[in-house]
Amino acid sequence: MYVVIMGCGRVGSALARALVRIGHDVAVIDRDPGAFLRLGKDFPGERVTGVGFDRDVLTRAGIERAGAFAAVSNGDNSNIISARVARETFGVERVVARIYDAKRAAVYERLGIPTIATVPWTTDRFLRTITGDETAATWRDPTGTASVTELVLHEDWYGRTVRDLEDAIPVRVAFLIRFGQALLPTSKTVLQADDTVYIAAVSEKVGEVVAVAATAPSSEDKS
Repeated sequence: MYVVIMGCGRVGSALARALVRIGHDVAVIDRDPGAFLRLGKDFPGERVTGVGFDRDVLTRAGIERAGAFAAVSNGDNSNIISARVARETFGVERVVARIYDAKRAAVYERLGIPTIATVPWTTDRFLRTITGDETAATWRDPTGTASVTELVLHEDWYGRTVRDLEDAIPVRVAFLIRFGQALLPTSKTVLQADDTVYIAAVSEKVGEVVAVAATAPSSEDKS
């Protein structure tokens, strides 16, 4: 999927890198060229300098072929305007906007724009909304920083060890359910087809982790 992101702050840059990691093409818009430094030198996506609700800027970013648009700048009004332009002018199917003023959320929702408030797992929420992944965390700590989530693995992970999984994806395998019993694995535990795997991860990384785990591991992911 091709995704356009308006805003290259902490959330926007993290979201862009996460989407690239799981195989999507990304363009990032920001009025400050210096903001693109957050993406890193190896970021393969497009960097477009300009205002995210300007139609010409959106066109340069490839909005006409985008399957999703995320507005994550620091301004509520800019985010909503750009999200409406993406949906109503360019017909982007999946559009989501970041908000700071939670009281406006109901108004934005009536306009058909899903909104996400500023919470510790903002990046994860955006990633799930854009990719359509509705997997929910089983548990979050009171600060919202860490999560325990059931992980659905691609079949090619079976036969690999817990260490292989943890080396490839930024998670800790918390426990497994195997043959109806809970199991605290070691790094050498081999994953089996009937295992239910629960992982502990930083909340804002859960969406990325779930997406990566659902794809086949590379040959380098084996210890």
